[in-house]
Order: sequence, then structure tokens, then C-alpha cells
Amino acid sequence: MALIVNPPVSGKILLHSCCAPCSGAVLECMVQNGLHPTVFFSNSNIVPPGEYGLRRSELRRYCEYLGVEAVDDEYDHAAWLSSVRGLENEPERGARCSACFRFRLLRSARYAAAHGFAVLTTTLASSRWKDLEQVNEAGEQACAMVAEELRAGILRPDSAAFPDNGPLMPASAHEASSSVSAPVFWPMNWRKGGLQPRRGEIIREQNFYNQTWCGCEFSRRE
Repeated sequence: MALIVNPPVSGKILLHSCCAPCSGAVLECMVQNGLHPTVFFSNSNIVPPGEYGLRRSELRRYCEYLGVEAVDDEYDHAAWLSSVRGLENEPERGARCSACFRFRLLRSARYAAAHGFAVLTTTLASSRWKDLEQVNEAGEQACAMVAEELRAGILRPDSAAFPDNGPLMPASAHEASSSVSAPVFWPMNWRKGGLQPRRGEIIREQNFYNQTWCGCEFSRRE
């Protein structure tokens, strides 16, 4: 076992995943530690649709291999574009990436709240091309925003829907807890403890499609 990991609180774990290569060592480590995350594929930044489908299918293949549940968020590239409007020419690791991370992790945090997940974490920073502090800040902000939305009554366990830029709440009250709460963000460094070299090993072992850009048209241009 490469690394002992302990979530910040007990309860169900939602793992936001950006792709199979970034998820390989993370998921293996979690399973080896007796954790049973649900993988949430929320990546409306990825274009074109064929690229999105390829990355999603590779992740699903690996989840099936490990016996891990996987859930797909709705794909809405137009909403993602709106979230980064005005930041198109920002460099990688700049303000556009922060906005992108917030968009995807906010959707993840809302899904977590709606479905009884106590913990949210992400594979986004498992790649050395991403800034760990930037990702963690976005995750903390997303969970704090969901907590505030719940307090304000914007998100309700008996609500038919989330705000327009988030996934749906359960339609009926019996599907949701009467004490719905925001998840706690788990700012785990998924590069340490041998996970970074193991990441590369799993990519080769599983023969993953290993993309060369983050996913959006702006990162591909750079």
C-alpha cells in the first residue's frame, strides 16, 4: 500500500474526476485503504464532444475494473464558457483555471449535498501541471458556497432543481435527507507517498488514452 489516507470526516466520499490518467493512482490508493468513493465525472470544459466521450469512457472502464461506482454530470459547455468569459486569454494556472475549477467543483459539491456525501475531493491536482493550492482553494470555495446556498434556502432537500448552473436535487423528499448539508472538502495531496510515479505506471498498465492538454479549447491552443 503506497499511502495511508484518512478523510477529514466519516461518511460517503464523492471523488470528482477529470480523467482516467489522473484518477488511476488516486482510486487505487483509496480502494487499498478500504474507502469506497463514488466517482463524479463533471467536466463541461472538455471539447470537442468526441474528446469528452473518449475521456469519459476511459474513466468508466477503469471504474468497472476496480468495482467503483461512477456517475456522469450533465455536459454543458455553454455554461462553462459563460463561467470563464473574459478570461479566455489568461495563461494556464491563471484566473481562467481558477474559474474552471470552481465551476466543476461547485457542481460536484451540489451533487454531493443532494445525495448525502459527507466528503468531496478531486483528482484535478494529481497532475504536476496543475497548481495544488489553486485547486484546493476552488474546492473550499465550492463547499462554502453550497453551505451558504443551503442556509439561504436556495438549495432545499424537497426542491425540484438546483440553480441553473448545477445538477438536480432529488425530485421527491423521501430521496433526500431532511438534514441535507454541504460536503467537507478534502484537500488531499494525491501526488505524495509514491502516487506520482504510480500514476505513470497505471497509465502504461491500463494503456489509457493519455491526453496532452487539459481539455478546453484555450488550453489546447496554448
